[in-house]
Amino acid sequence: MSDLPASARVVVIGGGIVGCSTAYHLGKLGETETVLLERHKLTSGSTFHAAGLVGQLRSSANITQMLVNSVSLYRSLEEETGLATGWKMNGGLRLACNPERWTEVRRQATTAHSFGLEMHLLTPKEAQDLWPLMDVSDVVGAAFLPTDGQANPSDITQALARGARQTGVTIFEDPTVSAIETQNGRVSGVVTDRGRIACEKIVCCAGQWSRTLAASVGVCVPLVSVQHQYMITEPMEGIAPDLPTLRDQAADLFLVIGEAVRVTQRRKVRREPLHRHGDHVLVLQGNQRHANADRGVQRTAP
Repeated sequence: MSDLPASARVVVIGGGIVGCSTAYHLGKLGETETVLLERHKLTSGSTFHAAGLVGQLRSSANITQMLVNSVSLYRSLEEETGLATGWKMNGGLRLACNPERWTEVRRQATTAHSFGLEMHLLTPKEAQDLWPLMDVSDVVGAAFLPTDGQANPSDITQALARGARQTGVTIFEDPTVSAIETQNGRVSGVVTDRGRIACEKIVCCAGQWSRTLAASVGVCVPLVSVQHQYMITEPMEGIAPDLPTLRDQAADLFLVIGEAVRVTQRRKVRREPLHRHGDHVLVLQGNQRHANADRGVQRTAP
């Protein structure tokens, strides 16, 4: 177990995909005096069981451009680091099952084109051609983004971590951050169970624990976790590995193709914090390790 450094310019708290991406990009910008702290192992938080859906279109041009850049990074990261990311550009299919949603989808297509994204409006039959098992009896129309896709969040995180280390960033697993120190309204250090690190800047990437950690220094992070559930299926006949991801926002449902089909649905219930009975997400997935990760998350309150 390596000793923590006495000081660093930047400390990143959290070793999920956001924390490792932050460390990676800081390293690329020359901020090599960066230390990342993960209280368990990399990806052991919500990254471990994230679905890996990669959709680029958002209502904000800046966020859309960031997601476009992410896709470009996923394409090149394996060659750079030697670690696979699971990136698959199988496209994304968005359904409209009522006239109001169809109006929204058509508006999204206009927005996509203005951002330089390729997006095609489809009839129900054309959508079914892309997803042959789909019942389109209530589908009004659909949109297809061929450059969307899916990836393995845990694999991307490990690749980003290796890329960060290659730039000189240092990553520590297992130290728990117990306090953030401030002086005259500015960050001065981080206290862990393995010692203190003096620093100039902190980037909080602690996921569902960010709210509590930030509150300890008077910063409000508007983040609330909700409880998730999913089920595991066997591989399904008729499901080809190159099927596009599928979204039905009216039903709060999306499907991602893996060893089987991962179907996520948010039930129509009141949103509640993680430690109470709130949103439930139904997932069908052919990879048992996701179930093990989720059980660990459900035992932990924010």
